[in-house]
Amino acid sequence: MRSRLPDSRGAWFSPRLTWPSFTPGTESPYDAVWALLVVRPNRGHADAVKFQLRYCPALAQKPKPAKDAEGTSKKPKPDPFENPPADLLVAAIPNRSSPTHVLVLNKYPVIPNHFILATKTAKAQTDVLEEDDLEMTYACLQSWAEGTSPESPRRLFAFFNSGDHSGASQAHRHLQFLPFEDMAGQSDKEHWRLLLDSMNQALEGDEKSGFLSNLSLPFRHFALPIPPQPTSTSLHHLYLSLYCQAVDYVHRFRGVAPEPSQGDDPRSPPGAAISYNLAMTVDAMAICPRRSESTSLPLAATNNEIDINGTILGGTLMVKDEEQWDTLKQEHGILDEVLGQIGFPVNSNI
Repeated sequence: MRSRLPDSRGAWFSPRLTWPSFTPGTESPYDAVWALLVVRPNRGHADAVKFQLRYCPALAQKPKPAKDAEGTSKKPKPDPFENPPADLLVAAIPNRSSPTHVLVLNKYPVIPNHFILATKTAKAQTDVLEEDDLEMTYACLQSWAEGTSPESPRRLFAFFNSGDHSGASQAHRHLQFLPFEDMAGQSDKEHWRLLLDSMNQALEGDEKSGFLSNLSLPFRHFALPIPPQPTSTSLHHLYLSLYCQAVDYVHRFRGVAPEPSQGDDPRSPPGAAISYNLAMTVDAMAICPRRSESTSLPLAATNNEIDINGTILGGTLMVKDEEQWDTLKQEHGILDEVLGQIGFPVNSNI
C-alpha cells in the first residue's frame, strides 16, 4: 500500500520519533505500574498462551463520570481530540493542509509511548470503521517499523474499542497504539508475545472459512493475516469480513436474526451492531465480540470489578486492587473465568 503519509514523516513519526515536549509521567499518576507478571491460564492446552498481569493501584483513584439510574452519563464528557493541545499533538495526517486524522499522545498513559489516531472531524466511535481509518492505522504501524533491523525490530500494536461493552471511554472515533517493547517491559520476552501473534489456528469445525484463532482461549475471536503491501481497500475488506463474521456469531449465539436495516452490508447502519475489540499489527487483524465491559472476581473486596478493553487482544490485563492482584497471581484458573465472561463462549456448533 502506498502510504498517504507525507514523505517528510521521518521527522515526526519514525523509529527515531521525537515526541512533543509533554512528559506524561510528570502529570499522570496512572503511569505507575507497581508490578508486572506473566501468567499462564490452565485450559489443558499444551500451547496455552501467557498473559501479562499489570498491577496499577493508582487507577483506582481515576475519576469516572457520574451516571444516572439508566447508566447514562449525566453530562457529556469534553472531547480530548477536538482541539488537542500542542504539547500532545504529534501530527495532522496525511498532510497539514487537509488532514483526515490527528496523532495525539495519551495524556494518562499506563504503558509508555501510548498514542492515539483520531479522526480530525468528530465521528462516532460506535460507527463501522471507514477505509481511511484502516489506511492511516496501517501507515502508522508500518512507519514505526521502518529503519529497524530484522535482528532488533520495533513493533506497534493497534487496538480499537467500539460499543458499550468494549471498554471504550471516548465517543470521538479513535484507535490506539502501544509499542510492543514498552508492553513487554521487564517481562520475559522469550516467553511472552502479543496474543494476536498466536491466533494462527483454523477454526474448529470451520476450517475452510479462512478465519483463524487461538484454540486455547475461552472467548470467541476471529483473525485474518494481512498480506504484504495491502491496499487500503483490501485492509477495509479484511476488517469488514471480520466484523460480519463476529456479528453473525453473536446473532446465532443469541438466536436472533439480523435487523432488516443491516442487511448484508455492515456499512449501511449508522452504528455497529455489536460491541467489539479490534486489534491489528502489520501482519494480522483480529476481532473479539464483547458481551460485558467488566467482570467481577469472587473476592471480599468492595471494588472487585476488572474493566477490560482491546489490550486483551495484545495479551495484557490490568488490575487496580491488591486483592485482585494476589488472587489472579495465585489462582491462574480464575483468569480463564474472567476472559470467558467478557466475551462470547467458544461453541463449534454455532
